[in-house]
Amino acid sequence: MKISQKGLYALQAMMMLARHHNKGAIKIREIAYEENLPEKFLELILLELKNARMVESVRGAKGGYQLRREPSEIKLSEIMRLIDGPLAPFGDAEQLRSLINRDEPHRSLYQLFLDVRDAAANILENTSLADLITGHGPAGKGKKSAKKKEKGSVLPMVAGAAEK
Repeated sequence: MKISQKGLYALQAMMMLARHHNKGAIKIREIAYEENLPEKFLELILLELKNARMVESVRGAKGGYQLRREPSEIKLSEIMRLIDGPLAPFGDAEQLRSLINRDEPHRSLYQLFLDVRDAAANILENTSLADLITGHGPAGKGKKSAKKKEKGSVLPMVAGAAEK
C-alpha cells in the first residue's frame, strides 16, 4: 500500500492535534516546526481537513487549529480516504471480485490481493488517532519495533520516499 507524502503529513499533523486535544488551538507554525513539515503545504492540508470537518480553526492571538471531534472518533481510514482517495492497495474490491469470477487460472492470486486489501482497510477503519497516540490500537497493539530505522530512510510505503 502506498501513502502519499501529503497523506503522511496529514496523519502526522492529526496525531499532534490529538496529543494536544482539549489544550487549546495550535498554530500552523508550531505544528510545522514540531513535526518537521513544510508550513505552506501544511496550510493546504489543514484547510482540506477543516473543509471535511475533522479540524476547526480558532481565530485570535491564541488561535490555530484543533480537532473538531474526540481523537477516538477519528479513524485513520477517514483521514487517508480524504487525502489519498480509496484505501485499496491493489485496486478496487469490485474489480478484484470480477477478476476472481472470470479468470480461473489466476483466481487464487486475485483472492490474495482482495484479502490483503480487506485486511489493510480493516486495520485502518478500526484504528483511531487515540489508538495511535497511546500505542494501544489494533495497528500497534502496544508493541515497539525492534528494528532501527536506517539513517535518512523514510517509510518505504510512502510514495516517492525511495527517490529522496
